[in-house]
Amino acid sequence: MSSNGFTTCLWFDGNAEAAADYYVSVFKDGRIGRIGRYTEAGPGTPGSVMIVEFEINGQKFVGLNGGPEFTFTEAISFQIHCADDAEADFYWDALTADGGQEVACGWVKDKFGLSWQVIPAGAIELISDPDPGRAARATAAMMKMKKLDVAEMRRAADAA
Repeated sequence: MSSNGFTTCLWFDGNAEAAADYYVSVFKDGRIGRIGRYTEAGPGTPGSVMIVEFEINGQKFVGLNGGPEFTFTEAISFQIHCADDAEADFYWDALTADGGQEVACGWVKDKFGLSWQVIPAGAIELISDPDPGRAARATAAMMKMKKLDVAEMRRAADAA
């Protein structure tokens, strides 16, 4: 059996096109694909956007305007592995802008309520250090942060 990969479907309440436009503006290689509209067959208003396909960082998504029945929770989040602090700062600022919110431990919710983990280079290595003491100290430092500060996590890991 052959597979063409995965597409993540995100459920929105009438603002899937605005969300897709937002995400492709945040991620440099983003693009909008096909837009499907509701017809007289329903259930949405004929002519309104039903789905919008988009791609960011090589990942395919479809935004579905399904209505208010379901909303995003932290049970699903997307990790952004950043090359350096400047890239992490860019995504942190972009995703918390216009009604987004800082959460904890590198997590943010964007203005549509979708959760993201902004992970600067080195953070995962520190909390998964083979030395359990270093890993514990780095993790304890991380637990006090909203935006991850790898230099501070490293200082904590190195403290004995």
